[in-house]
Amino acid sequence: MKILAIDSSSLVASVAIVTDGILTAEYTVNFKQTHSQTLLPMIDEICRMTKQNLEELDAIAISAGPGSFTGLRIGSATAKGLGLALDKPLISVPTLDAMAYQFYCTDKLICPIMDARRQQVYTGVYRFANGVFENIQEEQAISIAELVQMLKDMQSDVIFTGDGIPVYKEYLKGSLKEAAYFAPPMMNRQRAAAVASLAQVYFEKGKMQTAAEHEPHYLRVSQAEREREQKLQNKKTDGRD
Repeated sequence: MKILAIDSSSLVASVAIVTDGILTAEYTVNFKQTHSQTLLPMIDEICRMTKQNLEELDAIAISAGPGSFTGLRIGSATAKGLGLALDKPLISVPTLDAMAYQFYCTDKLICPIMDARRQQVYTGVYRFANGVFENIQEEQAISIAELVQMLKDMQSDVIFTGDGIPVYKEYLKGSLKEAAYFAPPMMNRQRAAAVASLAQVYFEKGKMQTAAEHEPHYLRVSQAEREREQKLQNKKTDGRD
């Protein structure tokens, strides 16, 4: 089984190929470049270096969100385009699930935090129970204060990962004390290898979709849409006055 995985849900751009349970290649860049300019060249490079033929893929995995609206749209368009051109199924992997899956079989809770601005994070809470990966708190966009209270109520050590760490690390350390752990560099951002690894599990369960069916999962509306809604609401209010 051969899976190509793509993650462009944040500043990180990452692509990987996993073949029969082995990571064949991974190319990850955490730098301010437009994903529309980097993803296809990155895919081309790992295929060239490892002499891969995309026609031999069994599926294309895509980190489906939440995350950057622009990044998710670019990743989705890239995966859909490849899926249609190659006639391959897509495997939609929730971004937070893939981030948490990196901590395979840890005895701690796992809490990805993606900075969603406005003092909010995209987050969920996960654990491995007897080797089984479980989501015990559904993904959501909440304030960092709400997240801290939720984790306090769970009364367990927790590993944090994601780009919310630089923003909220000191607050989390101050609030959770010794219960808070922070992932090292090789595990504290999105990785396509993790997307591909979880996609293998989904593939075996038949959790696939056609390229035409796939849509990114934004979790909340964009800032532009919020501003538009606010303007419409203001107009209605002015009209009543």
